[in-house]
Amino acid sequence: MNMKKNGFTLIEIMVVIAIVGILTAIALPNYLEHVKAGHRSEAKADLTELAQFMERYYTENNKYSGATTSSLPFSQSPRSGTAYYSVSLTTADDKPDTFTLTLTPTGTMDGDRCSTLALDQSGAFTKGASAQANCW
Repeated sequence: MNMKKNGFTLIEIMVVIAIVGILTAIALPNYLEHVKAGHRSEAKADLTELAQFMERYYTENNKYSGATTSSLPFSQSPRSGTAYYSVSLTTADDKPDTFTLTLTPTGTMDGDRCSTLALDQSGAFTKGASAQANCW
């Protein structure tokens, strides 16, 4: 009597595990970078919204100085949930027509390749010294 055995051999299972491991090693870093790019896009939108707030502040007060980080409508990006960036505002009394809004990465974005993101009163986006191209 001839009995047929059903199932997988050890070699077949090891080949499948190796393929899954290779795909994971390639796909996971790309996925994580895509997620971080999404967080950066949301941070850029938040930074632009905060700049608009500062323009309204200037319209009412005829200067940017006097505004503080606590006077901003929100202090993290995104506004609710897990913070990926903390917001700070820099103004100077000796230069009342200038401000700089800065987003500093926190949490899972800490150590991001784009580092700190900033926007000034002229609408110029800047990035941290360690940032790479294509951050904005």
